[in-house]
Amino acid sequence: MRVSRSGVFARFWTTVVCAAGLATCAFAAVATSGCSAFRESAADSPHAAADVYTPAHETFGQSVNEFLWVRSTPHQPIEFPHKTHVAKGIKCTEYCHEAVTKGPRAGLPSLNTCMACHTQFATDRPLIKQITAIADKGEDLQWQRVYGYTPQSHVRFNHAPHIRANVECSTCHGDIAGGTVATRNVDLNMGFCVSCHRQKNAPNECVTCHF
Repeated sequence: MRVSRSGVFARFWTTVVCAAGLATCAFAAVATSGCSAFRESAADSPHAAADVYTPAHETFGQSVNEFLWVRSTPHQPIEFPHKTHVAKGIKCTEYCHEAVTKGPRAGLPSLNTCMACHTQFATDRPLIKQITAIADKGEDLQWQRVYGYTPQSHVRFNHAPHIRANVECSTCHGDIAGGTVATRNVDLNMGFCVSCHRQKNAPNECVTCHF
């Protein structure tokens, strides 16, 4: 039976992918086993004390997740009530995310930002007592970013021009003002961005976002 050229190429690349997968699994097995050779070579590494899989990831699973663009759910230090603050007339860009008008990132508020108001307001609330206790220890709130792009996407999103174009925060972030803890309400994939740029007659060349 004669095999077509396309069939040969398909078999070739299937073999390559399978071989790469087996090699990766084999390396992971060695890296996570008690192999003395691996321990000796790892001991000379500057990352040996941290016992990491690679300098960038602590485990093989984390490496796979980044390669496949699998993102974990962020867990915030406190359940920040966005809707409560919006109801009081506080705008996103006034205090908490003031960097959004100036540069690429919106910025995350430090505990000092919170305490600038809450040393005087709502001091009897359980949540305020919680952050006050953190402040008294000299610590800060370890916020986790909710939105962002992986290094593989090569996207450099800049908030500032979107704010200057009067794009509402809810366009990309959903109804944050009506909820509490921020979650990924909108899938900011390439199709979403391209469609929005077309509707608003904004630049849509590759270098607009990928540079």
